[in-house]
Amino acid sequence: MTIKTGGHALVENLIQHGIKDLFLIPGIQLDWAVDALRQRSSEINLFVPRHEQTTTYMADGYFRASGQIGAAMVVPGPGALNTGAGLATAYASNSKVLFVTPQIHSKGVGKGYGLLHEIKDQTGFVAGLTKWNAMVESADHIASTMDAAFAQLNTGRPRPVGVEIPHDYLQTPVEQDNERSTHPAPVPLVDEKLIQAAAALINGARFPVIYAGGGVNNPAGAAGLRVLAEKIGAAVVASDNGRGALTDRHPLSMNSLAGRAVFQHADVIVVVGSRFIDAMTPTASWPQGEGVRFVYLNIDPADVTPPRMPDVALIGDAAQELPRLAEFLKKRAVLKESDALAVKRWAQAQIDSISPQADYVNALRKAMPDDAIFVNELTQIGYLARIAFPVYQPHTYIGPGYQGTLGYGFPVALGAAVGGCGRRVVSVTGDGGFGWNLQELATAKRYELPVTLIVFNDGHYGNVRAIQRREFGAEVAVELSNPDFRLLAQAFGVPFEQVETPEALGALVEQSMNTRGPVMIEVKIGVVPSPWHLLRLQPMKGMTGPAAPANPLDGAI
Repeated sequence: MTIKTGGHALVENLIQHGIKDLFLIPGIQLDWAVDALRQRSSEINLFVPRHEQTTTYMADGYFRASGQIGAAMVVPGPGALNTGAGLATAYASNSKVLFVTPQIHSKGVGKGYGLLHEIKDQTGFVAGLTKWNAMVESADHIASTMDAAFAQLNTGRPRPVGVEIPHDYLQTPVEQDNERSTHPAPVPLVDEKLIQAAAALINGARFPVIYAGGGVNNPAGAAGLRVLAEKIGAAVVASDNGRGALTDRHPLSMNSLAGRAVFQHADVIVVVGSRFIDAMTPTASWPQGEGVRFVYLNIDPADVTPPRMPDVALIGDAAQELPRLAEFLKKRAVLKESDALAVKRWAQAQIDSISPQADYVNALRKAMPDDAIFVNELTQIGYLARIAFPVYQPHTYIGPGYQGTLGYGFPVALGAAVGGCGRRVVSVTGDGGFGWNLQELATAKRYELPVTLIVFNDGHYGNVRAIQRREFGAEVAVELSNPDFRLLAQAFGVPFEQVETPEALGALVEQSMNTRGPVMIEVKIGVVPSPWHLLRLQPMKGMTGPAAPANPLDGAI
């Protein structure tokens, strides 16, 4: 079949691979692709935000809410560079994001002529933020290169991929490339002897514990995780990215604070779909050795290397391998339900002591249905929400991943609203982070996206200020000059309310669940207590707080 231009070939390929929504900002090097999109407007929806950074943030949120590939497209050079924060967050959060950008004219790449939007090494930049990237070699190879990109997206660990297309190829007449492969290679099954070795280790353990990361936080992986946990009655401790893989209503489901109590008694730890690495230092999330043995199950071999020390390493897809592992495990109840609930109460009591953050988090959870999507930010309420916000389903909790890109939350929430198919998205942010992308109120309103945006306003970069005060007894460069948020929302036509209590916030959030389009809520807060001593399996160094109550499992198991 003859295709008119490379632009048509690109668009045809996107549609063939099931891309129904595309986040882009047009520009001269994309003109031939954008016109081809216009001609197929009934088959692919275009979302045009107000900053190129937002295209990849939205693609990330789209994937994390739907499990479907998020696609972004911008012009080369400064356009591509602007997407970097979104790509970095998607990479850190294991998101399937397709990033397409043109290159300068094919005869000028690498020549340093100073062509429009030329940068010294765009390919190196794209490579650094993706797991796989390719430069299209000729107009006739657009389709086959895109096929390869989709195959990479659907193979192995989910992460972004990048494709560069010299812009002259997009207007070149082409014919369909016949050398095409559209099927990704299946993930090989783990050798059964290794499965049996892992099962023997777990069966021989006195108190095994499961640690669940983002690699298992999808419907198929979550189902296998539940089967495994219930087969042996073991606690499941979720990483930030693993929240929701096992509903928090399940007695065996634990946040990382509760995880401290069970990990202290564990003799075998089964790490599933997690990097299991400390966020600040190159050490494992829990001490390796020291009488504890480890089973790692991960699709990425890099995640079972030092400083992690597996006794058994299973390299495979958790959704495939968890049911196989469960078949070899002895049926038992490692952790009695009464003891599991005691651990959860022990953790919750410590969380409730962090006020008012815990009160705000509780109000949000009560106001939201189980399938509403919560997008957490790097803000004072958001930090505690990492452990305090109960999560009941996969794809309903979105965090910043290890990249920790301040300001990511609101634009990611917009993409989640597109991918969420009508489900309401609640986005919490601070006044500092909101400043990164406040212009995207225009995008929320233009497409009437179902986002409830909550801005906690303390007039400062609050966490930076708290650290400065604690470490140096002084503060610098943390005070903000904010707009009048009511006038800002009104300027974009977005309904706005301001509240000062958790109860008032909860009432407005509940009301917004039945509202069409975006809603913005400002919450005035002051200095709040630090939650950092409660976060993560091991408290961060230097983060001190009240002594924890006695471990409820001491003497019980």
